[in-house]
Amino acid sequence: AEPFFTKRWIDAELVDGKRGGAFCAGITPDLHPYVFLNYTGQPRDVMTLAHELGHGIHDVFASDNHLLDYHPVLPMAETASTFGEMLVFDRLQQTLSSQEERLALVCSKIEDSFATVFRQIAMYRFEQRAHLARREQGELPTEKFNELWQSCMQEMFGDALTLGEEHANWWLYIPHIINTPFYVYAYAIGELLVLSLYARYQEEGEPFVARYFDLLAGGSSRSPAELVSAMGFDLADRAFWQGGCDLIRQRVDLARELAK
Repeated sequence: AEPFFTKRWIDAELVDGKRGGAFCAGITPDLHPYVFLNYTGQPRDVMTLAHELGHGIHDVFASDNHLLDYHPVLPMAETASTFGEMLVFDRLQQTLSSQEERLALVCSKIEDSFATVFRQIAMYRFEQRAHLARREQGELPTEKFNELWQSCMQEMFGDALTLGEEHANWWLYIPHIINTPFYVYAYAIGELLVLSLYARYQEEGEPFVARYFDLLAGGSSRSPAELVSAMGFDLADRAFWQGGCDLIRQRVDLARELAK
């Protein structure tokens, strides 16, 4: 990550007229990537920088590949970015002196995981049910989509809250449902993949690092299953995925402890 700072590959300064958001632009293997964000010094900005630098590091490692194998496939696209976030998150939450600040940081991370895993899976189930209903019933009225959406989202929340009717048409604002159907599963699998890998990193320490770098260097030259298999892990093994779910549970337990 050091060249991104020393060679000024990061545009983080706040200036008038600059657009919002954050991203990493990796164009071709022959050109180094750039990171864009608006840095204000808040803990959230630190996490955003870690995320986008992760993308940049992934691009640097994958730069020996042909252009067509350079960019990682969708389930692997957030691997390095989320992994980088986790490294910084663990370091940051250990260095914060205020218990309130630590609680806010941990809760923010839990909310991110909830949105990326559980909510995306609920949206995927909505798509499944909507397509099945269309095949069985023909053209569907808007009210039917609203009904399916509400049922899938309510199943996710369980007894924690009751969704109001004003939430029934929120499926309309998600472009993936129309433009790229069944796309959202990749967010969930990508997050759980990284959580599981990070759990193994915490167990193994330094021996994990070289294998992880090899995974990043693979770009999209092999399938996700092949890339992860080369690290000694099996995507068909439920225990591998459980490690990622356990990491979420650990953070929930930590938040409860900090809130006392």
